[in-house]
Amino acid sequence: MFITILPPLFGLKGSMVQVGISQIARSVLIYLGIPFAAGMLTRLTLVKAKGKEWYHREFIPRISPITLIALLFTILVMFSLKGNLIVRLPLDVVRIAIPLLIYFVVMFLVSFYMGRKIGADYSKTATLSFTSASNNFELAIAVAVAVFGINSGAAFAAVIGPLVEVPVLIGLVSVSLWFQRRYFAVA
Repeated sequence: MFITILPPLFGLKGSMVQVGISQIARSVLIYLGIPFAAGMLTRLTLVKAKGKEWYHREFIPRISPITLIALLFTILVMFSLKGNLIVRLPLDVVRIAIPLLIYFVVMFLVSFYMGRKIGADYSKTATLSFTSASNNFELAIAVAVAVFGINSGAAFAAVIGPLVEVPVLIGLVSVSLWFQRRYFAVA
């Protein structure tokens, strides 16, 4: 729909893309399934061998930095591979960034409103809003690279996502704190 149907409606050239569900499933399995299975197996094995308290007190603090390092490494590699395009095609970056910016802000505000409307407390409303506004760009990058290739426009667009998402969500933290003071003030 986003590649074939919508572009002609905006005067752009649409493309026919042949992507099989097996290609997407394989990339999701590799990038999400393997880490999930490894985490589940590690938890089950270590909790059984050492106990739940040891697992949370000793193991989790030691292994937690690895996920952040792996994410930062992935982002660093993707930006280094696409950095020349980002600098060379700034208007394309802006064309990708503007709809993302609108999406993040609208999803955040609508979700915050809905949470407030149903009577959720601030912590639940803020969590709902940030979860709704954020995206899984790590998965998007993995699927785009696996299905379309590292040099594709899809991979380029997926790399722009975190460039927009991170600063927008950091800015929305201030909005969330303002909403807390304004609408969730403790009497």
